[in-house]
Amino acid sequence: MTTHTLSFAPPRQPAFVLLPDAGQPQDDLALETRLLEQAAEGGAYAAVWECRPALVVPATYRRFERFEALCERFAAEGWPVSVRRSGGGLVPQGPGMVNLSLAWRTPARMADAMEPVYLGLCALLQEAFESFGLDAQAQPVEGSFCDGRFNLALDGRKAVGTAQYWKRANATEHVVLAHACVLVDADLPLLVGRANAFEARLGSDRQYRVEAVANLVPPAGWMPVDAAGRPLTAAHFAQVLGRIVAVSSTPC
Repeated sequence: MTTHTLSFAPPRQPAFVLLPDAGQPQDDLALETRLLEQAAEGGAYAAVWECRPALVVPATYRRFERFEALCERFAAEGWPVSVRRSGGGLVPQGPGMVNLSLAWRTPARMADAMEPVYLGLCALLQEAFESFGLDAQAQPVEGSFCDGRFNLALDGRKAVGTAQYWKRANATEHVVLAHACVLVDADLPLLVGRANAFEARLGSDRQYRVEAVANLVPPAGWMPVDAAGRPLTAAHFAQVLGRIVAVSSTPC
């Protein structure tokens, strides 16, 4: 069996244990809590999962006067809003998207390890992309939702967003939660439209462009396939990514 390790990881780092029941659509905050609690007890845990239609925002959005009322309105429309632990901006979730969440305990300092964590997360995803002949680069993409320099982009369009959260475990260690959201074959106009509607009604000045984001599956033409000739779908990508994560170790 081939063992995949991150090139910059020190030897004997903990290997990730995949949660066996995370394949079905999950409540994102409940899953994050579960991962953090298990990692706090020791070990490294991972989930490859889908989220039901939702809007996920950082805690900074609570500063808007209309936030609570707007959350109730969007929930009634079938788009509940959840507040995540990590920073960044609004992220719409829905069918055709695959999430990767990693959690582990580490003695590393946040100031030293934040970039290696992002690089490790991107490396896992890039390996999964390569299985389908796709080449993604880490870069910011203006006009994309939750933009950041550790997005992964295809031809300059954002296909993956990344985030991380650090929590003190004890006097000498932290628990790290690293997360990625991958657009595989999602309804991009719907996701961007829902995100823009929420921002506009909230009274923020943020608006996003459909042209700034991309699915792994192109809208027409060449269809990515793996070495066995199987076409790229959200379910198949999740399987490939899960296999890679299951033989990978933590970046710090």
